[in-house]
Amino acid sequence: MSRAADGVEFTPGRLDRDARFYVAGVRGMVGSAIVRKLTAEGFTDIVGPTSAELDLKDREAVFDWFARTKPAYVALAAAKVGGILANDTYPVDFLSENLRIQVNVLDAALEHGVERLIFLGSSCIYPQLADQPITEDALLTGHLEPTNDAYAIAKIAGILHVQAVRRQYGRPWISAMPTNLYGPNDNFSPQGSHVLPALIRRYHEAARAGDATVMNWGTGTPRREFLHVDDLASAVVHLLEHYDGPQQLNVGTGQDASIAEIAAAIADVTGFTGATQWDTSKPDGTPQKLLDVSRLAQAGWTASITLHDGMRTTYEWYLQNADHLRE
Repeated sequence: MSRAADGVEFTPGRLDRDARFYVAGVRGMVGSAIVRKLTAEGFTDIVGPTSAELDLKDREAVFDWFARTKPAYVALAAAKVGGILANDTYPVDFLSENLRIQVNVLDAALEHGVERLIFLGSSCIYPQLADQPITEDALLTGHLEPTNDAYAIAKIAGILHVQAVRRQYGRPWISAMPTNLYGPNDNFSPQGSHVLPALIRRYHEAARAGDATVMNWGTGTPRREFLHVDDLASAVVHLLEHYDGPQQLNVGTGQDASIAEIAAAIADVTGFTGATQWDTSKPDGTPQKLLDVSRLAQAGWTASITLHDGMRTTYEWYLQNADHLRE
């Protein structure tokens, strides 16, 4: 059981819409979605300096900012993120930068009296060979996926940091671990993107070029779960108002699809009418990665955006912003 800053036992409830809410990582896909949700919910004092305005790796600057700004609530969505290639190529960067961001924000939030905070991680915290669907109890029960173990370790450290604050100081801070995310402000670059935005860009370019075929890696049989980032933002606000507990909560849809099924849906959304081929000499990766979201459902939240609808609106956003996307 956690306690509020004044020592009174804490019970989750409606957040004060006029209190200051800090969204760390406001320019990213997740942070910008949280800002959209907070705005729609009537929050009037949302703050979120960009990385150019506040370098979260600079401990002194972070503490000074918290001292001046004094947010009541924090959503820690800031992170160095990337696809498999980036994680596998730059493990030191993903470990060091994420640890510094997390420690600085969490320590400053503790020192300056932030009562309600949510730390966002990733489903990559779970063992590579975890039983499917993956429950929260699978944490630290096996070896991590080696291509992104450095990033995963940083996120596991964040979970334990939040749990330690709860134990030592009684603050009602919580952690949430979303599944694969997609949506507006995603990274569509060939080198840095995850699978769904990469496929959207590949099929879009093939459709516009009139290509007869698209070649994808692997067999298309692995199954993956995807959550629209606006659903995640909805879950963030819901959990802050309805959940309190030390264990991280999985956030997902509880449903998955094969990569081949996802590719076919993206071909339909982008208007690609050619054939999809599979380079079976390339690796498939883990056969399945699906989160158990039963505890999230018990907390009163379920996803509402279907994968097809989410892909359609994401592709519309891509078309509207293609001229200034990250390369």
